[in-house]
Amino acid sequence: MKPVKISIVTPSFNQGKFIERTIRSVQEQVTGFPFEHIVVDGGSTDGTLAVLEHYTDRLRYTSGPDRGMQDALNKGFTMASGEIIGWLNSDDTYLPGALQKAGKFFEEHPDCMWLYGNCRIVDENDQEIRRLITAYKNRSSRKYSYKRLLVENFISQPAVFMRREALEAAGPLDLSLPTAMDYDLWLRLGRLGKPGYIDDDLAAFRVHGGSISSMNYKKQFEEQYRIHERYDRDPGLLAKHRMRIRLIVFIYSLLEKRKYFTSRGKVAV
Repeated sequence: MKPVKISIVTPSFNQGKFIERTIRSVQEQVTGFPFEHIVVDGGSTDGTLAVLEHYTDRLRYTSGPDRGMQDALNKGFTMASGEIIGWLNSDDTYLPGALQKAGKFFEEHPDCMWLYGNCRIVDENDQEIRRLITAYKNRSSRKYSYKRLLVENFISQPAVFMRREALEAAGPLDLSLPTAMDYDLWLRLGRLGKPGYIDDDLAAFRVHGGSISSMNYKKQFEEQYRIHERYDRDPGLLAKHRMRIRLIVFIYSLLEKRKYFTSRGKVAV
């Protein structure tokens, strides 16, 4: 059997502080199959391009104006040559063994169209934070159903991998969704079939002052609710979703005010 090839697509714009960690997390993967890393940069002016130039022997990149993250990702998905595609933002990282685990799962489950795993939350210094939130999301991840996904987005974007044909069938990322474009894609992929699940940490999602989840979390959850309405109008499920949003926004507001490290009980980002 021919081994799978994985393409990792990274959208980038002025993330020079973090992007080298992102690149290294891909390049340091040890696999028994080929993989490629594609970075689509929106015309960074902060030193990102110097970092990308340093790695031109190990990745492909383009840089120029785009219409936002969704546009950059759609371009990168088109450039990708692998049968399997991963999406890793320029401030997130893969954990050791992530690509090997994903590739092996697809080889062992040829009917699986997409999969996801667990994902840690880290701060600017790569220290794990918000462990209780991670534990909650992992618990939900083990009980996947499409209805459960409609009510709450428990799938962590850096830990998702998709077959090319699934992505093509689901369609490109929606340019009108600035904060929850990933959730919209999960619901479209979910209509194609149940995802595989790897009950192991595959990636780390970074929370920092400039991240979408830090700056626009209220808008993000409201956008998720509107996306739910696109695919399902069941009043009971919509009511559950609205209740979840209120609870989650309340929890996030506490984290924002207290800057609380749930795992250590000390002040952090």
